[in-house]
Amino acid sequence: MTRYEDQVAELRDYLYKFARLQLRNEAWAEDAVSETLLAALAKPQAFDNRSQLKTWLVGILKHKVVDALRHHGREVTGLGSSEDEDTDPLELLNFKADGHFVETPADWGNPEQQTSSRQFFEVLEACTEKLPAAQGRLFLMREWLELSSEEICKELDLTPTNLYVQLHRARLRLRECLEMNWFQKAGAF
Repeated sequence: MTRYEDQVAELRDYLYKFARLQLRNEAWAEDAVSETLLAALAKPQAFDNRSQLKTWLVGILKHKVVDALRHHGREVTGLGSSEDEDTDPLELLNFKADGHFVETPADWGNPEQQTSSRQFFEVLEACTEKLPAAQGRLFLMREWLELSSEEICKELDLTPTNLYVQLHRARLRLRECLEMNWFQKAGAF
C-alpha cells in the first residue's frame, strides 16, 4: 500500500491542472495547489476515508481557488464583453416558433443510474476539458465552485447576459459530448 504522502503527491498534477484552468495564472494556481497539499499533509488525520483522497483534496482546493479569485479580484481576466452582448439568449436555445426544441435531445435512459457510475464522471471530466477554455472556466466556477452568478460577473467583469450565454453554450457542448461519448457510446476519447 502506498504511503499517504505519496498518494497526495501523485494527485498534484491533477490539482494543478484544475487550478490553472480556473485561475489562468500559473503562479496563483501553484500557490493554491501548494496550500492544498500543505493543508493535507499537515493534518492527515482530517482525511477520514469517507470519500476518495482525490475528492477530499479537490474539496480543499475548491476553497483555495475561491480564495485566490477573491484575493486577486479583477486581475483574473480573459472573458471580457464580446459580440454575445447583442445576442438574444433565447436565440441560442434552438426553439422553433411553436416553442418546441428544433432538435430533440437524445434519450438518456435513466440519468440517475447513469450518473452513479465512476466512468460517467471520467467522461464528464474529459468533456469539460474539451470545452473552450473560457467556457470551461465559467462552467466550473458555477457548477463546481458553486459561485453565484453575481460573484462570477463581478470577478470577471461580465454582464449577466454574457454569463448566461457562455454558460448555455458550455452546457450545450457538454450535452453533445456526453451524448456522443457516454449515452450513445459511439465515440472514444
